[in-house]
Amino acid sequence: MSPTETTSSTRREIAVEIPVEEVNRETASLIQKYQKLARIPGFRRGHVPASIIRQRFSEDLKSDVVEALVPRYFRKEADKQGLIPVSQPQVTDLHLKDNEPLRFKASFEVMPEIKVEGYKELRAEKPEVTVTDEEVEQSLNGVREQHATFASVEGRALADGDYAQVSLDGKPKDGEDKPVHMDEVLVEIAGKNTMPEFTENLRGASAGDDRVFEVTYAQDAQEQRLAGKTFTYTVKVQSIKQKTLPELDDQFATQLGDFKTLDEVRQRIREGMESERKHAAEHEAKDKLVAELVKRTEFEVPEALVDRQIDVRLERGLRALAAQGMKAEDIKKMDLNRLRVGQREQALQEVKASLVLDKIAEEEKIEVSDEEIDREIDALATQSKQTPDAIRGRLTRDGALDRIRNRIRSEKTLDFLYRQSA
Repeated sequence: MSPTETTSSTRREIAVEIPVEEVNRETASLIQKYQKLARIPGFRRGHVPASIIRQRFSEDLKSDVVEALVPRYFRKEADKQGLIPVSQPQVTDLHLKDNEPLRFKASFEVMPEIKVEGYKELRAEKPEVTVTDEEVEQSLNGVREQHATFASVEGRALADGDYAQVSLDGKPKDGEDKPVHMDEVLVEIAGKNTMPEFTENLRGASAGDDRVFEVTYAQDAQEQRLAGKTFTYTVKVQSIKQKTLPELDDQFATQLGDFKTLDEVRQRIREGMESERKHAAEHEAKDKLVAELVKRTEFEVPEALVDRQIDVRLERGLRALAAQGMKAEDIKKMDLNRLRVGQREQALQEVKASLVLDKIAEEEKIEVSDEEIDREIDALATQSKQTPDAIRGRLTRDGALDRIRNRIRSEKTLDFLYRQSA
């Protein structure tokens, strides 16, 4: 069998020859199967002569021989030459004739040779994390808002600062979207998050009043399905409420958990914010480390890996759109080819980063233990309220265990890079 011919640093082509004895043996085995199943007038089932089978099913036999032998011998030859394909082989120059060896060429992609240098000299930015007293107070006021109480007000109309408890029905003006119905909604009159149309039309209304008005949503509305749409709302005012906030004192602190004083609450808030910011800064620093490594390390990336990453990104994006309420028929109308082109550069960078981290993990002998996989499965089980065995079974069926192992290994490698860059 001929040696590998290299047409690029990640593409290989091998010529494979399957011995005539093996081809004849496979053909004879297939003929026996055909004899058992073939129904040909003039012959009892299972008694059709081999010569007739060869004659009647010549092309089918050839196709089945190729299907049975080509993948097996391709893998055998690739293993023999120490090659690990990362793409499906493209088979060309297929030669199959009676009493002759089966010959073919297979072109495929392999992992690139990667030489990562200088990663131990990289230095990560470690900015000072600070939290101001004002930020702590702002967060504390947010907690206070969550513990607000609402009391009904009788004998007057809605004014700025009041809350209208309403039921509402919204109908799309174009008639295409689903209507909206909500009960017992609190609308703050002139609140900073209240749409102006609601404030203008509800101000001055009394309990029991109905108001009908239109709302046109901005193109960048948070809810995708409302973007750019106009709805006609019928709003019934059920009652008028006034908000009362709890006093910021030690008694309030005891209601929030295992606290004796308000200062203890402030301290916990500060620690939480510092931890969050430290984590965000570390994440950003790690991203910069990887980006620098990718920039320094030149290598060709197999197209098959980029295509797979584009698939992952697209699937993630489409799931997010569906979760935001986009209809399945609208998702189907999207130009997937254009979306794929748009995702390519980011997917390429992600694959490069993954391959660079893999190489460093190999150099530094960073591995993932079975205990670490078990901890990940336990966390997923707790999160999804399933048993660890059920989660493991699903991940094994989906082939996702290896992906989890690779992700943990990449995270450990990033941690190593970040720590040694200090």
